[in-house]
Amino acid sequence: MAIITLNNNSLSSVTALPAGVGGKVLQVVSTTKVDVFSSTSTSYTDITGLSASVTPSNSSNKILVFCNASTSVSGDNNAHLQLLRESTVIANGTDGTIGAFAAINGNSTGFRYSTAQQSISFLDTPSTTSAITYKIQIKSDDVGITTYINRRGLNTYLSGSSSITLMEVSA
Repeated sequence: MAIITLNNNSLSSVTALPAGVGGKVLQVVSTTKVDVFSSTSTSYTDITGLSASVTPSNSSNKILVFCNASTSVSGDNNAHLQLLRESTVIANGTDGTIGAFAAINGNSTGFRYSTAQQSISFLDTPSTTSAITYKIQIKSDDVGITTYINRRGLNTYLSGSSSITLMEVSA
């Protein structure tokens, strides 16, 4: 345990935590999306409003990313989500035909009647003190299929919300 002793009852500045005191949450940034997003693209497309930016205070610190997306598809096909740091894809699987952090199975009528909550948590090491943006993208497997965020695929009867939260964690 580290003890910080105040001199004259004041603390002028602390530029780094003492050795062995890593893992503290230094800042939290969160964005919640409540409106509907839809796309018919078979290429990954940014989900408008489902991104957040953070400026790490130290290049050794990590960013813990949490995302929850309320998703659905309009027809008998699949959709996929991916996480990006700026333009770099992170947290995707690499062993399948399609790399994604989540796949939405539209080959079931149930996914048109409800939304599926797709979640990811990922500890990233961006190695920078510049502002960085994390965002979520979505794509459909087939032409003519619409992917949705925050509504069911059948109609607008059921809606949801999605969010992305970033936590800077000290090294």
